[in-house]
Amino acid sequence: MDDDLDLILAAGVEAGDIAMRHFRRDPEVWYKNNGTSPVSAADVAVDTYLKDVLLSARPEFGWLSEETFDAADRLTHDSVFVVDPIDGTRAFIQGDETWCVSIAVVRAGVPVAGVLVAPALGETFAAGTSGSATKNGVALPIGLLAPQETLRFAAPTALIDGVADAVGRPVQRMPHVPSLAYRLAMIADGRLDATLVKPRARDWDIAAADLILRRVGGGVTTLGGEEIVYNRQQTDHGILVAGIGELMPGLARTVERLQERATG
Repeated sequence: MDDDLDLILAAGVEAGDIAMRHFRRDPEVWYKNNGTSPVSAADVAVDTYLKDVLLSARPEFGWLSEETFDAADRLTHDSVFVVDPIDGTRAFIQGDETWCVSIAVVRAGVPVAGVLVAPALGETFAAGTSGSATKNGVALPIGLLAPQETLRFAAPTALIDGVADAVGRPVQRMPHVPSLAYRLAMIADGRLDATLVKPRARDWDIAAADLILRRVGGGVTTLGGEEIVYNRQQTDHGILVAGIGELMPGLARTVERLQERATG
C-alpha cells in the first residue's frame, strides 16, 4: 500500500467517525446552490478535519472539495486531494445508512489513490496504483459478466428496454442509490453491473470510486468511451456510464444512441 493511500485511508476512517457523531442526531442543515443542495453540520466538520490533516501531511498538494471554495491554484499542482466529505448528504440527513466519505489523490488528472468509507454500513473501499481494490481489507475479485447473465443496471426505466435489445441479454433495473460514489462501489463488489451517471456529476463524486472500479476491471467513461480526466478547470461532467470492463464500450455506444434518439 503506498503512502498516499495509507494517509487517506486513515483520514477517511477518522472522518467517518466524525460524521457518525452527527448521524441521526438532527444536525443543523442549510441549503446552497439556490436552495437545491443540502449541507449539514457534519459535511462541514468532516471537510474541516480532512483539509487540516491531509494538507498538513502534504502541503504541496492542491485541494478540491465539494464544501470548500474552489481556488484556481489547484490547477498549478500536479497532485490534488479530491474530497466529498459526505457523498449522499440527503440520505445522511434522512437517517439512511447509504452515504460515504470519498477521498482521492489525483495526479496529472488521473486518480492514483482512492478511499470510500461508509461507516453506517461498516464498509471501507480502497484502491491504489497496483493490485485489486479492497473492501474492508479484503481484495475484490476482478468483475466479469458471463454472456447469458442478466445485466443489473441502475438507470431510468426508459433506457432499460433499449439497452436489453442492444446487448442481447435481459436487463434488470436496479433501485436508485442516491450516493453516486457508493453506487459505483456496488459495481466494484458485484452488487451492480452498470449504472448511468446523469450530467453534472463532479470530480469529487466520482474520482475515488472510479479508481476503485478501475482496479477490479471496470471504470467510468464518457459516452464516447473516454476515461475521465480530473482536476480540470471545469469539474463537472456530461452523461457518463460505469460498469465492468467487457461491458463498457458497447454499453457506452448503446446509451449514446438511445440518448440521441430520445432527444432527436
